[in-house]
Amino acid sequence: MAIYFEIGAILVALFLLILLLKFIANPLHLIINSVVGIVIFLLANTFFGAGIPITWLSVGVVAIGGIFGAILVFLLHFTGLGF
Repeated sequence: MAIYFEIGAILVALFLLILLLKFIANPLHLIINSVVGIVIFLLANTFFGAGIPITWLSVGVVAIGGIFGAILVFLLHFTGLGF
């Protein structure tokens, strides 16, 4: 049974390594997503009074996830589960 856990852990580690290498190869995507995420958070806080804090963690989620990351941060904030 432990061998399945080890194989799963190795597969997850390889997936994360490939994802990390993809972002290191082209950091422009991360920079653009970060700037767009900060602008989205500022607009949401200004016009809707969302109260979402702009932290390294929330910007990091948006940098990696793009628009889907911003939606995730909004949903987590409004449900009270995070951010």
